[in-house]
Amino acid sequence: MTVDLTPDWLIDRFRSLDLDPEMQRGDHDLNPGMTVLDDLTPAAVLVPLVAHAARVTTLFTQRTSHLKHHAGQISFPGGHADPEDDDAVDTALREMEEEVGLHRRHIRVIGQLDPYITRTGFSVIPVVGLIEPPFDVAPDPYEVEDVFEVPLDFLMNPANHQRHRREVNGTRRDFYAMPYGERFIWGATAGMVKNLYDVLVGGGPDPNFRRDFQGARPAPGGD
Repeated sequence: MTVDLTPDWLIDRFRSLDLDPEMQRGDHDLNPGMTVLDDLTPAAVLVPLVAHAARVTTLFTQRTSHLKHHAGQISFPGGHADPEDDDAVDTALREMEEEVGLHRRHIRVIGQLDPYITRTGFSVIPVVGLIEPPFDVAPDPYEVEDVFEVPLDFLMNPANHQRHRREVNGTRRDFYAMPYGERFIWGATAGMVKNLYDVLVGGGPDPNFRRDFQGARPAPGGD
């Protein structure tokens, strides 16, 4: 399916979505035997789509290398829900403000994706927001090493979706990856991008996906 990924098309697409409230995506998409924990921690991320005049891009952060969890990994701005947050949208916008320094007034929320369940026990709501340039960012230097953008049409091209595997505590875990130049987008973040692809242009999760990466580059860190 070929579509013109314009801001207006994206807004209309999310407006027409009828998501199944019982649907859950997650690390188990490629690992059907994975145990999903009963007591999941609620969290949210913002999937920021930047509406440049020439094309729409997706904004990511790269975490600093000294962090205890997910050091150096590429992610969407986000984190666990605080008691003061009104809902998942509030959590995602607050985390965007704290991590990237971009105020919520610049962001138009256009929809949400299915909850993404991680093997580490989080239920993450991906909140999709459109951002109109120009805007400035002021990343939190403790958490964020870099802020960068990837063309949305690159991420929505299934030829750029890969399936990798690694050993985690003696068990093989498969995960999505979407390398972009020197950037290695993988794990839960890539899984949420795959969810976005399925919603926008794809046909849903495919447990038989077999586009394996043949190189020797391992996934950095743990997820």
